[in-house]
Amino acid sequence: MATSPLEDLNKRIYSYKEKFDAHFKVIVNELVEEEESNKELTEVGNWLRKALEYNAFDGKKSRGMMVIGTVDFIRQGNPTEDEIMKAICLGWCVEILQAVFLIADDIMDRSELRRGRPCWYKKSGLIAINDTYLLEQCIYKLIDKYFAGDAMLIDLYKSFHQVTYLTAMGQSLDMFASEPPESTFSLELFTDEKYKSIVKYKTAYYSFYLPVSLGLRIVQMSDKNFLKEVEYVLMKLGEYFQIQDDYLDCYGDPKVIGKIGRDIEDGKCSWLVVQALKIVNDEQRKTLELNYGKESKECVNAIKELYNQLELKSMYEKYERESYESLCTMINAHPNGFPRELFFFLVKKIYKRQK
Repeated sequence: MATSPLEDLNKRIYSYKEKFDAHFKVIVNELVEEEESNKELTEVGNWLRKALEYNAFDGKKSRGMMVIGTVDFIRQGNPTEDEIMKAICLGWCVEILQAVFLIADDIMDRSELRRGRPCWYKKSGLIAINDTYLLEQCIYKLIDKYFAGDAMLIDLYKSFHQVTYLTAMGQSLDMFASEPPESTFSLELFTDEKYKSIVKYKTAYYSFYLPVSLGLRIVQMSDKNFLKEVEYVLMKLGEYFQIQDDYLDCYGDPKVIGKIGRDIEDGKCSWLVVQALKIVNDEQRKTLELNYGKESKECVNAIKELYNQLELKSMYEKYERESYESLCTMINAHPNGFPRELFFFLVKKIYKRQK
């Protein structure tokens, strides 16, 4: 039976997974062997190895594989070995950047679990803060090694610096909404505009734009106007992805998503609370004001009960269906030459995800 182009792409990308995973050990050795063999830094080198192995390897690896998938798609299943190795390297750079963000985010959100295990700071203590600095520099060490003398070297530095900066800005927006440094917490801050800004900068750039744009750079498709078109679609996809995350934080099974959601306790500007604020009556708003952002189980249960009263599950299911259709329509509207099938693949990959 003939398979569709999307099924073929999925099979090809999956075929790289074993090679991608196997190369992690190579990358870790390259990153720490010099320090481990230096008597003055052996202890630090050993610790960095542990930090990399604990935080960078066991995720879904969707961002890293997105780099490889982009290269494979553009090359129609026939990338060169050099292109694949570059994609694997940059894929792991993206995964290490993800680890940096997650370690820091877990500390700020006082989370307990990540990927079904204790958060890194729960195992290591506050040295985890310093570990984020070390892990981030690993990215540039890898780029120096794999792209020495390459024409795209400076562009890669700029890409990672810029996306790291934008993501940190998004994290600041997120924290300012839930823990304002110079004012008191207020639900008045939770608007659609504020939410979309947080999502754009905190999630969409590093989760979608960065890996796809890196893949496009490897195959020398880096025209600024073209990348702008790509960016627009991927920002929409990133927003859709984060709204799924917000829903799963409240309604997902911790055994499946690998963590215990804390958006309610932390007073996050979540999609759920933004939608709730649009439709609550005066009494329901009072329930939100009295209970949102509080640690007690009674307060959390009161918010979840309110969400049930407001039928936010049904609202989310409607949003997910309509957003999927809207994204497909948007992608389809692009002319020939735009990598439409790649974006269809990305949309279908996350539609109705459970973790």
